[in-house]
Amino acid sequence: MIDARKPIIVEFPLRGEWYSPNTPGTKIPSHGTNQLGSRYAYDFIQVDWERKGWPAYRTSLAQYLLFGVPLDEYYCWGQEVFAPCDGIIVQAEDGYKEREKTKMLSDMSKAFKNAHYFDPKKDDIQSVAGNYIIIECADNVYAGLVHLQTGSIQVSVGQRVKKGEVIGRVGHSGNSFAPHLHFQLMDSSDIATANGLPFAFEQYELFENGIWEKINNGIPTNKDRIRFHISDEWE
Repeated sequence: MIDARKPIIVEFPLRGEWYSPNTPGTKIPSHGTNQLGSRYAYDFIQVDWERKGWPAYRTSLAQYLLFGVPLDEYYCWGQEVFAPCDGIIVQAEDGYKEREKTKMLSDMSKAFKNAHYFDPKKDDIQSVAGNYIIIECADNVYAGLVHLQTGSIQVSVGQRVKKGEVIGRVGHSGNSFAPHLHFQLMDSSDIATANGLPFAFEQYELFENGIWEKINNGIPTNKDRIRFHISDEWE
C-alpha cells in the first residue's frame, strides 16, 4: 500500500547500528493496526548480523526458549535515545517497572491480551507504552518514544529540547516483546486517540553489497542494516 501523504523528516533517534523488524518501509500499518497512533511506527533493535537468525541477545536460542533472557543480555537495552526534533516535552512518564527478563510464552500472552483487549477509555496507557516521552515537534506533530528503561528519562514536561539531545534509554517497559525502541509521529499528544503520521529519517547509512552508503530522507525496510552517527561530513 502506498500512502500519498508526504512524510515528515526527522532525525534518527539512536546512534550506532540498528535493525527495524516493524517498519512502514515494509508494510502499512507497520504494526498491523492504526490504533494508538501506530500506523507508521518503527521498532528498533540491535542484532548480531554474524549469527544465524540475527539474534538480539548474547545468549543462545535454547536459553531464550527455556529460561528467558535477562535484559542486560540484549544488545540494545540501555542504549541512549535522542530527541528526533527540536520541541517541547509535553509528556514524560517514568517509573513503570520493567520485567527482569524476557520469557517467550508470558510475553506473547501479554502482547496478545493488550492487542485484543486493551481499552483506552479505562485501561492505563502505561500498561502498553511503559515509560515514554512525547515531544511537540510542530503544530499537530508529536513524537512518541516508547518502552523506555525505568528511571532513564532525563527530561520533564515543559522543557525545551534540541534535536540530538539525550532524553532517555532503550528499555523493555509496557507491552514489549523484547527490549527495543518504539518510535512514532502522531497528530495528537494523546496516544489513546492519536492518528499516526508518516515520516522519514533525514540521514542514515545503509549496508549494501559490503559497503555503507549514505541515505537521505529514507524509510528503512525490515531487510536493512542501518547505522547513524553524527559526523562533520553530514553537517
